[in-house]
Amino acid sequence: MEISSAKYIISSATYKQCPPADRPEYAFIGRSNVGKSSLINMICNKKDLAKTSVSPGKTKLINHFEVILSPPSPRSGEGQGVRWYLVDLPGYGFAVISKKARNNWSNMIESYIRKRENLACLFVLIDSRREPQTADLEFINQLGEWQTAFVLVFTKADKNKPGATAKNVKNFLEAMAKTWEEPPPYFVTSTISKEGRKPLLDYIATLNSSFKKL
Repeated sequence: MEISSAKYIISSATYKQCPPADRPEYAFIGRSNVGKSSLINMICNKKDLAKTSVSPGKTKLINHFEVILSPPSPRSGEGQGVRWYLVDLPGYGFAVISKKARNNWSNMIESYIRKRENLACLFVLIDSRREPQTADLEFINQLGEWQTAFVLVFTKADKNKPGATAKNVKNFLEAMAKTWEEPPPYFVTSTISKEGRKPLLDYIATLNSSFKKL
């Protein structure tokens, strides 16, 4: 399974302005400066699809990208022409913005997550270089209250010393276990080596196959 094309569609200030909910949609969110844009570019194999920045808080709207999958081989029609939306959401946590702007972001994200009918899965990005962060755990617990399906994506694995990624992933899952009976699926990724790209695309393909058009 591979991506044949990916392109930017629209940026929306509210979920009501988003494109028609006529295909499966996968949103990516994480703490500011977690490497979200770089991960999106890596998944889509397109360097400048999502704009990256060293300053946190640059993503301020709900950004939609249309992705088209190609089949595994020319002879196989499976997956040919399958279209889905990839969504880049504003980050949570630290960003140099006003309290009013932060509240607006929070309301926008909550409304989108809870009311976007075709949201097939939310990918929550976690920095694999860090010990469990309160902001991440609080956000995940909020998703549990909203009964929102999500998976974890640990980023920046290439920036760790050997064994550090596995240790930090283990610590994070143990921290989750204090409030969760079972952990969600998770992936470990690197935008340098492209580790985790195929498993992520395979997971999305599986969800695509079970998606029912609204």
